[in-house]
Amino acid sequence: MEAQKKDILTEISTLTRTIEDEYPELQKYLDESRGTLPQGEVSATLDQKELKDYRNTLKKLIEGYKK
Repeated sequence: MEAQKKDILTEISTLTRTIEDEYPELQKYLDESRGTLPQGEVSATLDQKELKDYRNTLKKLIEGYKK
């Protein structure tokens, strides 16, 4: 896996953990957001653009809630 994808995945994991630990009321939105990622398909690949979009969705969710 490319280094950039790994970095994005690490950031997604960190953001997800932040939501779970600091904003548990937002967890219900995680399942809805994950629709952007491939799930269980044999031919599924992790597209860098989709990963970035999902990461940005998580960031917006947190930032919007803080306001």
